[in-house]
Amino acid sequence: MERRFTQAARGSDGSGAAGSGPCAHDVHWAGERRSALGVASLLFAALLVMDAGFGRLDVVRGALWTGLAGLVFVILRPPRVCVRPGLLSVRGLLVTDTVRTDSLVSVRWSHGVAQRMILRDTDGSRAEIDPMVLVRNPAMWHRLDTDARTSTGRGTLRCGSGALRRLAERIDGETARAVFRVSGLR
Repeated sequence: MERRFTQAARGSDGSGAAGSGPCAHDVHWAGERRSALGVASLLFAALLVMDAGFGRLDVVRGALWTGLAGLVFVILRPPRVCVRPGLLSVRGLLVTDTVRTDSLVSVRWSHGVAQRMILRDTDGSRAEIDPMVLVRNPAMWHRLDTDARTSTGRGTLRCGSGALRRLAERIDGETARAVFRVSGLR
């Protein structure tokens, strides 16, 4: 697994063809980041008020509560996902993971409490994303689906067609429910 702070986008001939074009971002990312900041701030304020009320607040405890609130923010802060033609980038706090979506090798689901989709490309790069990001952002899903079909057509996508098909069914179901809600049929 190779994690990079930055990664240059290359086309199949090394010319930089992949990644040119508009980037589809998660439209809910800013709100989720504000929510993470709000939760961390509320925790910090509650701990300070509680300590001050008991008369136990000092510099050391204040620094401890600041560190704890910072840790909560880091844990809750969502990664920034960007999908361009041929590239998917996941920017975390310190690193950015980028995969070539037009040359995917595998797409897998992680097993655990937080569901993640793990993408690998022919260069050996790896990125993990929350599938709900794709469900909530049709432009991102459309770009990824188009590039995954390109990978399938090239014969590089050897594992994960079923995972993508299940995600497509889930997105279609969410879209149908949204249409019914908006039209008043449900």
